[in-house]
Amino acid sequence: MTAVQWTTRSEGDRPTAPAADFDALFLSGYSRLVRTVTVVCGDPDTAAECVADAFERAYARWRRVGSLDDPLGWVRRVAINRATDVHRRTERGRRALQRLGGRPASVSRHDAPVTDSFAFRDSELAAAVAALTGRQRAVVALHYLDDMSVVEVAAALALSEGAVKFHLHQARASLRSALRSDDEVPADGN
Repeated sequence: MTAVQWTTRSEGDRPTAPAADFDALFLSGYSRLVRTVTVVCGDPDTAAECVADAFERAYARWRRVGSLDDPLGWVRRVAINRATDVHRRTERGRRALQRLGGRPASVSRHDAPVTDSFAFRDSELAAAVAALTGRQRAVVALHYLDDMSVVEVAAALALSEGAVKFHLHQARASLRSALRSDDEVPADGN
């Protein structure tokens, strides 16, 4: 069986590499990364764009990325960084509009289709996750959605294991207090 080779048009910048390697990485990782990045940025469409952008960057640098021990980890990190940047820019813009307009920006969803992801975006859990810091959202998404261990999350985000544990602890506490029903009374009586 012969391997299909692809070449780039730039002069010697990237030699030929098996397209099957990149294709296999894309097919095995795309949907999982979109799900994870959706939690980070809060919007499945933005997440899909960020992941596609990360895979595009990986493809352009495939000679280097393909030789890494964990090329999907590289793509994951680029996608999460991109999603964090997009979320940060969107929040800055929203706050600026509120300051300039003197009233909250309204969001019209009258013609949006009702899907599972749309229902999640409107849920109390989604609001609680959106209230977490960007780092906490990334750690929660990788640990719980991608089922990565603390060690793997630390490597993916270039954090220490202690920092990952700290962010998970803080995120759990925030989610617990945000999702506590009025009927529940904490054990310490507060």
